[in-house]
Amino acid sequence: MKSKAFDNTSSKLLYKKSCPLSGKNAPTVDYKNIHILKKYITEKGKILPSRVTQVSTKKQKELTLAIKRARFLALLPYVSN
Repeated sequence: MKSKAFDNTSSKLLYKKSCPLSGKNAPTVDYKNIHILKKYITEKGKILPSRVTQVSTKKQKELTLAIKRARFLALLPYVSN
């Protein structure tokens, strides 16, 4: 198998994007960091899946836990009106 993937509609190569929460200079996932957590929830308050946000599995679990903690402490809303 080839390590590169081809798109069916064109001859361009597709490369996997790296996780925005991993690596150097990446923001830390913490329940107190509301500005980062708001990027990963919808307007209605649902947590976005990792296939949409390109977040790794490990960081997605940390992100979900941080969002749930922030909701419990009333830093983020459960449901937006």
